[in-house]
Amino acid sequence: MQNYLIRNISVVNEGQTTVQDVYIRNDRIERIAPQLQITEQYTEINGEGKHLLPGVIDDQVHFREPGLTHKASIYTEARAAVAGGTTSFMEMPNTNPAALTQQLLEDKYIIASQHSLANYSFFMGVANDNTEEVLRTNEKKDRICGVKIFMGSSTGNMLVDNFITLERIFSGSELLIATHCEEEKIIKANMEKYKQEVGADNLTVAYHPLIRNEEACFESSLVAIQFAKKHNSRLHILHISTEKELQLFSNMLPLAEKRITAEVCVHHLYFTADDYARYGNLIKCNPAIKAEHNKHGLWKGLLDDRLDIIATDHAPHTWEEKQQPYLQAPSGVPLVQHSLLMMLEHVALGNISIEKTVEKMSHAPAICFQIKDRGYLREGYFADCVIVDLQQATMVDKSNVYYKCGWSPFEEHTFPAAVTHTFVNGHLAYENGTFHESVKGQRLLFNR
Repeated sequence: MQNYLIRNISVVNEGQTTVQDVYIRNDRIERIAPQLQITEQYTEINGEGKHLLPGVIDDQVHFREPGLTHKASIYTEARAAVAGGTTSFMEMPNTNPAALTQQLLEDKYIIASQHSLANYSFFMGVANDNTEEVLRTNEKKDRICGVKIFMGSSTGNMLVDNFITLERIFSGSELLIATHCEEEKIIKANMEKYKQEVGADNLTVAYHPLIRNEEACFESSLVAIQFAKKHNSRLHILHISTEKELQLFSNMLPLAEKRITAEVCVHHLYFTADDYARYGNLIKCNPAIKAEHNKHGLWKGLLDDRLDIIATDHAPHTWEEKQQPYLQAPSGVPLVQHSLLMMLEHVALGNISIEKTVEKMSHAPAICFQIKDRGYLREGYFADCVIVDLQQATMVDKSNVYYKCGWSPFEEHTFPAAVTHTFVNGHLAYENGTFHESVKGQRLLFNR
């Protein structure tokens, strides 16, 4: 592997920004200091005027492989992730077949080892009838990111609504339990209500946040927290989308000591229900993007540390699928290539500091999941890092969207920053629009 010396770059790490030289030797960060003198052979990168961030760790993506590869694949979406500064991802089990057995789970790791440009981990899926198989994951707790429970609508056979199953998983799992929380009974009742009121054919995506409403999210999150508190489980609730849910979370403990943590996704920080008029089904997702007061509440919860992690819930569908009527159009938005740029736009607007952005997108996922040697710019850690230029704009168009689905809600939008270089384990995987794909990412390991 090549060695790299990045000179005079603003290093953003652990709450501070300082101008440093950074020496990457093989797959690790060897030295961080001003004005390094290196005697061995290396490639120099001039970092003057740019920022070096730890690579983003996205704890929630759907890369659709196996079985749904007309929408996406591990190869295409990991490549898009790297182009956007995401160096590690954790992928969800609702593929086809779903990752509900240890063998099906390991099959995904094999695919990633052969095709993923980014580092990877995969969640073990929970169904009403695979409890014993899920609990076998305890034997691999240093090699698997967690187990995933859909406590709300899901594709296929992954809705877990059996309280006996929930009791056994919350009491028996030694891994982090990640949950999608929306109460199915409330959603179904709301759906019937609005079908009766306006007729099924007249339902549009504007009804989505009314059908999948705040109450559905709150009630399901409350149940998950009650189970977790009963059994002292390690619970992580995904994609919080309502202001009301924030009362369920605390900022009284350091993240490393929390047993219950929460994630917010970039689209819930960016869009509101008012945006359905412009984007339609393109921003239809579960949980729904809701009324504006929720977005304001989420920002408050993020900045005061009741919300711990920023992620994407990257969930691509084909353009044709999204053009169907509301009830037929699938939920999910492709986001992983643009999540860091979205947050750097908020930095430019003064909504958040770049140091806090790095904390929530890199440090916090590493702490929350106990990831080994990643998430920070530290000597001895893996060289997962990204160079961004806050003075160089990025205009999104079809020619630079790398998702297999080929579209983004941000087409024709200009972000006020650019990702110029992405290193994955010391390998320069992406450089100014060019991919270097000779070296694949690695399986994430966990200090458990």
